[in-house]
Formats: sequence, C-alpha cells, structure tokens
Amino acid sequence: MLFCAGLLSAQEPFSGATAVDQQMDRAVQDGLIPGGVVLIGHNGHVVYQKAYGSRALIPRHEPMTLDTIFDAASLTKVIATTPAIMRLFEQGAIRLNDPVTKYLPEFQGGHSDITIRNLMTHFSGLRPDLDLKPAWSGYQTGIQRALIDKPAGPPGVRFVYSDINFILLAEIVHRLTGKMLNEYARENFYEPLGMHETMFLPPASLAPRVAPTEIDPATGQPLRGEVHDDTARYMRGVTGNAGLFTTAADLAKFAQMMLDEGQVRSDEGQGNGVRLFSAATVQKFTSPQSPPDQPILRGLGWDIDSPYSSNRGELFPIGSYGHTGFTGTSLWIDPFSRSYVIILTNAVHPHRGHSVVSLRSRVATIVAASFGITAPSVKLTGYNETIVGPGLHREVEPSAEVLTGLDVLAQDNFAALRGKRIGLITNQTGLSRDGRRNVDLMLAAGIEVTALFSPEHGLAGAEDRSDISDTKDPASGLPVFSLYQASSRRIQPTMLENVDALVFDIQDVGARFYTYSCTMLYSMEEAAKKHLPFFVLDRPNPITGVHAEGPMLDPDLQSFTGCFEIPVRHGMTLGELATMANSERKLGLDLHVIAMQGWDRGNWFDSTGLPWVDPSPNMRNLNAALLYPGIALLEASPNYSVGRGTDSPFELIGADWIHGRELASFLNGRFIPGVRVYPARFRPTSSNFSGKTVEGVRFVITNRDTFDSTRFGLELAYALNKLYPGRIAWQDNRFLIGNHEVLKHLKDGVDPKTILEDMGTSLAGFIRQRERYLLYR
Repeated sequence: MLFCAGLLSAQEPFSGATAVDQQMDRAVQDGLIPGGVVLIGHNGHVVYQKAYGSRALIPRHEPMTLDTIFDAASLTKVIATTPAIMRLFEQGAIRLNDPVTKYLPEFQGGHSDITIRNLMTHFSGLRPDLDLKPAWSGYQTGIQRALIDKPAGPPGVRFVYSDINFILLAEIVHRLTGKMLNEYARENFYEPLGMHETMFLPPASLAPRVAPTEIDPATGQPLRGEVHDDTARYMRGVTGNAGLFTTAADLAKFAQMMLDEGQVRSDEGQGNGVRLFSAATVQKFTSPQSPPDQPILRGLGWDIDSPYSSNRGELFPIGSYGHTGFTGTSLWIDPFSRSYVIILTNAVHPHRGHSVVSLRSRVATIVAASFGITAPSVKLTGYNETIVGPGLHREVEPSAEVLTGLDVLAQDNFAALRGKRIGLITNQTGLSRDGRRNVDLMLAAGIEVTALFSPEHGLAGAEDRSDISDTKDPASGLPVFSLYQASSRRIQPTMLENVDALVFDIQDVGARFYTYSCTMLYSMEEAAKKHLPFFVLDRPNPITGVHAEGPMLDPDLQSFTGCFEIPVRHGMTLGELATMANSERKLGLDLHVIAMQGWDRGNWFDSTGLPWVDPSPNMRNLNAALLYPGIALLEASPNYSVGRGTDSPFELIGADWIHGRELASFLNGRFIPGVRVYPARFRPTSSNFSGKTVEGVRFVITNRDTFDSTRFGLELAYALNKLYPGRIAWQDNRFLIGNHEVLKHLKDGVDPKTILEDMGTSLAGFIRQRERYLLYR
C-alpha cells in the first residue's frame, strides 16, 4: 500500500465520493455484489479509495479490505498478455500484421490468414472459447486445442470476443521468450512497477486475503486463490485469457504507468527514470486498430468502444480505454483527464448470475462528472490519423507543398491581371499560403483593384444573417459590394462600371448547398453578359476530390442553395465546377482557371500544409466539413438543431423531441461505416432552441476514408422518421435534399440502402460527366 499512501498525502478533494458510496453500498445491500474496492486516480494522485461490504459470504462473513486480492479474470488480457506483446513489438520480435503461423507454424495446419492484429482486436473469426466437455487438463492440451480449433468465420469481418485469441498470444510469448507468461510478466512489468501482489498462482499463504469466487462443484467450497475461469483452470492457472490475481493498489501503479506513456513512477509519485514502453507504443496499442469499416472500436488488447465498454460510463470520451473481467473486475483509463477508475468486486461469489454492467457505468459516469468531463471531447489515434475533439485533425505529413491559385498567380507577379481593372470576389479565406490577403498582394504588385465583392457572411466571414449591406474595406479603402442582400444575390450591372475582369478567390467546403459555388456561378453568368474575363483562383476541396455522394439536384429544385445539377458531395474544386458549368450551360465565358500546384484528388485539407480559415462562422474544422453534406440535409427544419449556437456546429444534432440515448442506439445499430454516435445534451446560445437545453446525439468520425457523408444524412433522416414520425418538415428541406424521388422515399420511410441503390445510376452518370472537367488526377 506504500504507493497509494504516498500519493494520498497529496490527494485532491474528490467531489463524487458520496455518490460513489451510494452506488456501491446499494449494490451490496441489493445482493448484487458481496463487496468491492473502488480506487480512483487523477492527475498523478489517488484521490479516492474505499472498501465496501464483504470479501466472503461463505463459509463465513469476512469484511472487505483495501488490500484484498482479486481474481482479475479477463483483466489478465491487458495487464499480462497485452504488455508482453507490446514489449515484443518494441523489440522487433513481432509484427502486428504477421500471420499467426509465422510464430505458431502448426496453427490451422499451417494455412491461415489470421494475423496478430486479428487476435488482439478480436477480429480473428475464432470462436469465443474452447470446448470444455468432456473435461480435459494441462497447458499443452489447451494450446493444442487452440491451435486446431476451427474458425467460425473469416478474419477481419466480425467482432467476436474470444479467449482463444489470447491463449494463442500467450503461447507466442512463450515460444519467443522461452518463458511462461507468469514469469515473463513478473520480471518485465510487475517487479519494475512494484506490483508485488500481482501474480498468477498465488501461494496458499495469501489465501486469507483473496476474495473467493464461485462455489466449485467438485469441492462444494468457493474457489479461493484458484482461477475462476474454467479454461484457465484446466490449463493449470497460467494462460493469456485469465489467471492473474491483483489488488487495486497494484492496478493503480499499472494505470499510472499507462497514463505516463510507459514511464514508471516511484512510491513518491515521481518518475524514477525507468521506462517500460515508449510513448509511441502506448499510443499505438490504445488507439483504434479494429477494421476501419467496423463500428466496433478496439485497441490492441484494450477496449475503446464495444458492447463490453460499460465501464467507460456516459461521459469518459471515446479515445479513453479499458477492460473488464467476468468475476466483476474493471479498469478504465482516460488520458485526456489523466484519470482512471478501478472497480474490483467478486460478483460471482458465491454464485454467478449477477450483472455489474450498470454499476460500472454509473460509477464511471460519477467519476467523469466530478472531473468536469461533460461531452466526448475526442482524441483517437488510429487508421493513420488522430481525431482531437471536437474537430478532426490528422497527424499526417503534408503530401506536397500545395500552392493555391492565388499562390501560383502571385509567383508570376499577377502578370495575367496586368492592365485590367479588377473586381475581386472574395472573403476572409482569400489568403496566400503565408497568410496574406489576396487584395493586399495584388495592390502591392501594382494591380489595379477597383472593387471587392463579398459572398454570404460578408468580407470578414463573420456575419450570420440573410441581408448584408454594401460596405468598405477598412484596410484598402475599396468599396465592398455585398452579393448577399435581401433584394439580390447577384452582381448588378452598375457594380461593374469600373471593372474589366472579375477574379474569384474563395475557399469552398465541397457541398452542393454551400452557397459560395452559387455566388461563383451567378457571377460567371453576369461576366458572360458583359463579355468580361473571369479568373478562378482554385483552392482544394477540403473533403477530397474523390467522393461523389448523395442525391442529384433536380432542375426544378434549383435555388441559391443549389444551382448546379450535381450531387450533394460532388468531389470537385470550384475551378473544376466553373469549367463544367461554362461548358454544360454554354455560357461562352472567357474563363481562366488558375490551377493549384501539388494538390492530388485524394488529399484532405490537413495534408496540404495550408492554414485552415473558417470558411463561415459555423464551419470551424475539417470534421464539421465532412459531416456537413449529410447533417445539413435537414437543416431547414424549424424545430431541429444542427448545433448552431454551440461550440460544435454540424458535429451534433438535437431537438426537444429527440431522446439521445434512443437515437444513438438506433444509428449505431445500423452499422454505418466510419462513424459512431453518442447521446448528448446541449444548450444553443443562438439559432433554433436558443437558451434551451435539448437532447440529441454527437457524431465521431472513426474513419473518414470509408465514411459516406450523405449516406449518413439519409440514415439520420430515416432514424428520425422511424423513431419520431411527423416531426421533420420534409417539404421545408426540399431545396437542400434537392431530389423529389429521394424526398418521397424519406417521407415514406424507405430504407437508406434502397435509396442508395436507386441513386447509383444517376451518380454513375455524373461521375462520367465530371471526368471531362477534372483538372487534377
């Protein structure tokens, strides 16, 4: 207990103590558990620990104590087997994508595609457990059975929590190191950490402190110091799936090491120079590693978000991690709040049948709330990306030094514009790679800029109203003509009296109903009438130029929120759209697209090296831009919030008629690739439901390359219609959805998969059409 005692001397107040006590005391009183130990750590200190109820009920009552030793059950997987694999991974002795047969040649007769990663994420296709009847015994017998056990399905397809996976992993450790798992874990992890009461096969001398588990039918007495798990017991107590015994204090040392990213602390709570793992290895193993098209999030060994994640509670964010054990044990670690929750019970004593799922969740929620965690602010590392809440940012090296059309034109000292009086259509996004305004660069180069034109949200991009007046640019003194006035969204002839050419330089977000593209088209039409050259300084499509998704726009549903006959997510740059519109609409415009340099179609914005500037007040990050084509499909509903007036617009939705938990469960049950949904409560400060707290759901992108934005929008519409019929004003959203047939399908409750199939032909036609106008490959 020295570790905990040392840290408790500097502990901070824990505001959730009374609530945790109430939950644990009630569980004891209701007979859910005989007793338990709770230990909570935060910011390097143990802030709370307490023992509840009884350690044993039969053959006599014994009070629970803080130093009680528990059968950790499946915590063995992450406290013994996983760190062993982590160590071998660091040493280069094992690779995650290697087939199991590389290390266990006789596995499946030497022919199997199952990898180490599949075993560690439970996507191997192997069955949950070995057959236990007729009874058998011996470690080698168990290994032989695991080696030949026939998979129930192919690897990488379905999540099946399987003890066989970790039995095999422990044998790989055995063969590579020449040591059984218990010996290897003790020498490499438990001794350096001072976890002196963590072990397999505890000696008889410790039996009085061991919490007994279930009654053994063979003896009529509770198992005490002998592993509860049948398979591990048949294998004589040492295997990768179960068998470890430990205390709350010892688990706190391990949890703190994980929070310190592999660094070992001394009893005084300071780093002692010993490091078990590199920080990169800890991050790797606690990041999503399950197949990217799966809604289940598993790290390597660790659970992140799956049906077994009850001990995360409702407030710890996605990106935290942990594990549970069948006997009633659990550990959850949150690197963002630097906290952990340890709950150790022997719920299977004297008989199994009691579920502690709800208890774990309630305690974790109380703990998270006491640390001020209110929403899933997210950091997920995996799939070669990091998601940092509430936005999405990838930790990627820029694929190239992308130069926008503005940068390219500036390199040539704006030669193409010389001798012309320029009207510049732009806003706050019209910046060079080094952050300078386009108008300032042009004026400095001697270009005669005579007028500025601003789109929706104004020149500074800060206005969020429907009528924006003309103004003047304070820096240059140039007049600014608003193209977002109540009377007109177009350039008027009088605005062009002192203009020889128009230049368009605005960052788009890649969605049909984002109005900047219509500002461009309307301006192109006015330029064509006046026979003025029109220059488009091209910029990236931030959500890539690869994906084309969603309903095609019907001609009779054109409006300022959709003036091109294109799908919702079109996968084109504005330069490409301008080229297509000029040709398909036969405008006869003298069009000049100044193409980017270094941009590839598959590039996301965060791989360009360009600075992110909010294109509009509510478009605050790349995550929102990716969700926007789907979430905004229903935005015209007056009784529905898409998060405007919150810190996370387009990353959550809600209404006073939505039940967040119900909606999240429904959407997650649809297994939509690349996204997970979580209940949320929020209070907008403006827009719909201003000043009112409503329920809803928050969206977390788990893999943006497999995420179909508009499919998700259709799935959301389907869910809202099915769960809350009559609430969505479908007709109000007709110009956003833009397609009569899709609108009717949504009203009628047609499954989105059917809608997607029906859209396939028109989307394929668009993709063929746009090929003629693509400027980048």
